[in-house]
This record gives sequence, structure tokens and C-alpha cells, in this order.
Amino acid sequence: MTDSQKWLLLVVVVGVGWLIYLLSPILTPFVAGALVAYFGDPVADKLEEWKLGRTSAVVVVFAVMGIVFALVLLLLVPMLEKQIGRLVGNLPGYAAWIKETVIPWVKNALEIEGKLVDLDQIINILKSHWQKAGGVATTVVASISRSGMAVFAWLMNALLIPVVAFYMLRDWDVIVAKIRDLLPRGNAPIVISLAKEVDEVLGAFLRGQFSVMLALGSIYCTGLWLVGLDLALLIGIVAGVISFIPYLGSIVGVGMACIATMFQFHDSWYLFPVLAVFGIGQLLEGMVLTPILVGERIGLHPVTVIFAVLAGGQLFGFVGIILGLPVAAVIMVLLRHVHDLYKESEVYAE
Repeated sequence: MTDSQKWLLLVVVVGVGWLIYLLSPILTPFVAGALVAYFGDPVADKLEEWKLGRTSAVVVVFAVMGIVFALVLLLLVPMLEKQIGRLVGNLPGYAAWIKETVIPWVKNALEIEGKLVDLDQIINILKSHWQKAGGVATTVVASISRSGMAVFAWLMNALLIPVVAFYMLRDWDVIVAKIRDLLPRGNAPIVISLAKEVDEVLGAFLRGQFSVMLALGSIYCTGLWLVGLDLALLIGIVAGVISFIPYLGSIVGVGMACIATMFQFHDSWYLFPVLAVFGIGQLLEGMVLTPILVGERIGLHPVTVIFAVLAGGQLFGFVGIILGLPVAAVIMVLLRHVHDLYKESEVYAE
């Protein structure tokens, strides 16, 4: 690559970044639609291998997605809202247990004098915010009455996402083929190789880790429900969602479940089945879920994931949050390629 080509590439990259920054307020449905298409493309390709046309395969994929989304809205959201309300109502009891049991134990163990935290103030703030919101449905209705144009724009974006996703998923292979044809012939092999590596890293993390999160959330919810914990759904979902950071999901889930168990049953023997639920979840994650669903090469370190999401949100808002991980995957693959070139260069050999 000549110097002029390098400068041209730099100008293109900067220009694309600036254009994304300018158009970020309207890019959300398009980026979200592209992400949905990226998730659904492997399934559509598999259906095509089963002698189904591309459009028919896309229709099947969208039908399944629509059914799952409808079930989540109709079943999961009301149950989750009910458990959140129950959690808020139980906060004074949790606070009393923490003040009377946990804090004295911590102060004695660490030999701390004075007041650690003002739990009453924290709980009053949480309860006031929840009561003010009045639940998810009330919040939505209130927002509609306050700002009709804002809700109209939100609804338009929500309607655009499946439309964009449908057409991008239908033409995904065509789009990829046209982009490949535009590559300079001399650099096409290396660019295609890097693109495949980016897709491997990004696909392993997004598709695989999402599947692991869903599986762990289901395991935690089912196990805690069998134990008889009232907040099984809420705790299981929270632990499953943040399980993309190794061990954090289980640590947070165990902490929440133990507090809820002691408050509900007042018997430490119930802690053993709760710990067994998370122990089984961790064993399944390490021995079955991650090797099968993610593979050995995730490629993105948990710290990299957190930084990419936060940095993207800071720079480009919600669009940046969506684009953070793909950009991080591209940068990581390029850095890995530069590292390999450096190890093979004369500078490293000297």
C-alpha cells in the first residue's frame, strides 16, 4: 500500500466516524436492524441449505423472533415488574437484616468504628423513585401524555427496526458479495482474511455469549424457583444478563439470592440449595455451555467489552453502544495482525 493510499484510507475512516457522529440521532433503527440481521443470517443460511428460498428463510426467522418477542412482552415483563415491586416493598426488611446482622459482623471482623452506610436514606430514595414511576406501564402512559412527538418518533424507530432488519437479512449475502467485489484486487485476500477473523471473534461473542447468558438465566431462574424463592425470576435474569463478565454474574446472583433467602425463610439451611443452583450453573457454563456455544476463542477480554460499550456510549450515544463491540473486534483483530507482522519483522529479530 502506497503512502497516498494510506492517507486516503485514513481520510475515509475519519470521514465515516464524523458522519456517524452527525447522523447518530437517526441511525439507531438502522444499526439495530443490521445487528438483528447479523444474528439471523446464520439461521437463514442453514434454512437455505435445507432447500428453502432466501425470502422464505427470512420469513421463518422473523416469525420465530416475533413469537419469542411477543412471549417476552406478554409473559416475562409483567412477572418481572411484579417481582421488582415486591423487592422494593421488602427493602425495609432487607435493610433491617443488613443493619442488625451483616453490618455488626463486618464491623467486628474488620474492627471498624462508626457508621458504615445510611441504608434508610438509600431505601427511601429507591422507594420514592419506584412509587413515582408507578410501574413500567404507568411510565409509558405518562410519557405518551407528556410528549406525543417523542413517543411518535420512538414508535417510528421501533417499526423501522424490523423493516430494516428484514431487507438487510434478505440481501445480506448480496451486500457482502458486492463489498468484496469493490476491494482492490491486490489487497483483497488479506482484507477478506481479516474480515473473516473479525466475524469469528464478533460472532463468537455476540451469538455465543448471548446464548450462554440466556441458558444461565434459565438455569438460575428454574433452580431458584424450585428452591421456592419469591424473587427467583428477577435474580436469575440479573445473574444471567451480567454473566458475560466471567464470575460476576454468579457472584452478584449468589449475593442477591442469599440475602433474599435469609429474609424469606430465616433459615440458613436454605442457603445450601441456592449455592448448589449457582454451582451447577458454573459447572455447566465452564464444561458445556461456553465450549459448545462460544468456542475456545472468544477474543474479547471482559475489560475490553466494558470499555468498548462505555466509550461508544460516551462518543455516539445509543448508536455508539451498539457499535462499540464491532469496532472493538475490528481493532483487536488489526492489532493482532500488526503484532504478528512485528514478530516476523527484522526489527523484532535484532
